Amino acid sequence: MPQSPRKQPAAANANEGEGSRTAAHRYEEGVKRTIQAGHVPEKAAAAARAIAGPEGPELRRAEAAAKQRKSPAGAIAHDTSKKR
Repeated sequence: MPQSPRKQPAAANANEGEGSRTAAHRYEEGVKRTIQAGHVPEKAAAAARAIAGPEGPELRRAEAAAKQRKSPAGAIAHDTSKKR
């Protein structure tokens, strides 16, 4: 009787698709490091300057577009009411 093939472990750089846990973890760690290092006030001041500067209209359009999305990070909302 032939043995069933074993699943190979995923490559370290395998595509995780939407909702990448690795990307989410890296983002959260970066936010924690920024907060712990005390860089929040300088980041907030830089953001305020950017909004008040020449790129302000583009930033406001991007913010409005992001607020129009139905789900976080622009992910496509799936209808879970249908049975598969």
